[in-house]
Amino acid sequence: MQYDLVIAGNLRRSSSGEMRDVLNPYDGRPFASVPVGTREDAAAAVEAARRAFTDGPWPRMSPGERSNLLWRLADRIEAEIERLARIDALNVGKPIKLAQYSDLPFSVDNLRFFAAAARQLEGRAAGEYDGAHTSWTRREPVGVVASIAPWNYPFMMAVWKIGPALAAGNTVVLKPAPLTPVSSLELGRLALEVGLPEGVLNVITGGDEVGAYLVSHPDVAMVSLTGATETGQKVMAAAGVKRMHLELGGKAPLLVFDDADLAEAAQAAAVATVVNSGQDCTAATRVYVHASRFDELVDLLRQRLATVRTGDPLQPTTDMGPLVSADQKERVAGFVSRAVGAGAEALVGAQPGDGLFYPPTLLVGAQQRSEIVQTEVFGPVIVCLPFRDEAEAIALANDVQYGLAASLFTRDHARALRVSAALRFGDVWINDHLPLASEMPHGGFGRSGVGNDLSAYALDDYTKVKHVMSSLGHQVVKPWHFTVIGDIPSEG
Repeated sequence: MQYDLVIAGNLRRSSSGEMRDVLNPYDGRPFASVPVGTREDAAAAVEAARRAFTDGPWPRMSPGERSNLLWRLADRIEAEIERLARIDALNVGKPIKLAQYSDLPFSVDNLRFFAAAARQLEGRAAGEYDGAHTSWTRREPVGVVASIAPWNYPFMMAVWKIGPALAAGNTVVLKPAPLTPVSSLELGRLALEVGLPEGVLNVITGGDEVGAYLVSHPDVAMVSLTGATETGQKVMAAAGVKRMHLELGGKAPLLVFDDADLAEAAQAAAVATVVNSGQDCTAATRVYVHASRFDELVDLLRQRLATVRTGDPLQPTTDMGPLVSADQKERVAGFVSRAVGAGAEALVGAQPGDGLFYPPTLLVGAQQRSEIVQTEVFGPVIVCLPFRDEAEAIALANDVQYGLAASLFTRDHARALRVSAALRFGDVWINDHLPLASEMPHGGFGRSGVGNDLSAYALDDYTKVKHVMSSLGHQVVKPWHFTVIGDIPSEG
């Protein structure tokens, strides 16, 4: 199927006329053809978004009117969940059950959440803080937002970005990842069909050149990026004075204490290792286990990973599909090879499969400061290390540059409260790993990013606070004017 860019309320080809096949990672065959976006297309999209913001109805609509349109878009997505899930399964190689029963329903829920949250943008209390004026605050949209989505969850992450941005009254230029553009182009088309005004949501394809152009464009007021930490650093350097929202890398620890239910912990660790073939910034990648239970937990996790079913992502029985590209497979294999060369032992996996498949891999014997423990792999690879006590567990968990997600397993409620407070991560789960909710924030500490996806906190990122002050009287000379012009009033 051939797709078009979405610019200024129209479907159009790239200014270059060039098209590119999008490949299915499972069999290497093309399943769609998309335009190759250019700087000229990006410029047209930004101009359309600028006009829609400065001259169009979207920012001036009532919150209820915007809410109704976003709700209509959510309904349309819900009606097409199966088709859209199939597109992401074909494009990313993710299991159809993950796309159809997790990514797409969460996308619908998230869009509906922001459709409702748009109607409750609150400021702080008004008041006469200096005695001569009344002050109040307004929450207003930032302007044109450049949203750059990742390849691992192309549809869901696109919705996470456009939901709060549009709900707050901004206009958006959405650029999906070059590897996985198809479902974002579908999203743009559906937005037109449900009646979003011209230029409010524009979707363009393209590579680094187009992304760099968007990031540095003077009419772009905000950049929202989900991607690697290194990419986030480059974006911050190039963006200049702009509002930034960055959801970056992760290296999530999973702590298993001596009183934990080991079957529960092993199941959670297995699920959080192979989710989306490990191509997930919140995936569990480091399991720290109390030394007295280490061998037992490792054996349970080894058994659980050995049952993971790999295969055709479109089959409902497939648990894990291929990696997204040959480059990604080479990256994962390189990390594992270097880890084994440095003394780690692979208990499961470690041998690349056919095509773009890489098996679930369990490593032990790595050192805390080694690359495999410190650096994001973005594949189905997990490392188990022992700890002696609570203090050491916390120290080891926090001993990375990332701070996106973490979890801990214990039956001790007081310990759960202590440890969750001490972990320097934006999401901390107790006796589980991975689930999120539209009502709760998702964001990182440290080099894992700035700002929050999900929840009403995301609306803080996509709005600016304006202070409005009104004089309580109409006297020409205000009581404070003497400090600039006039004499100091006499006392008494």
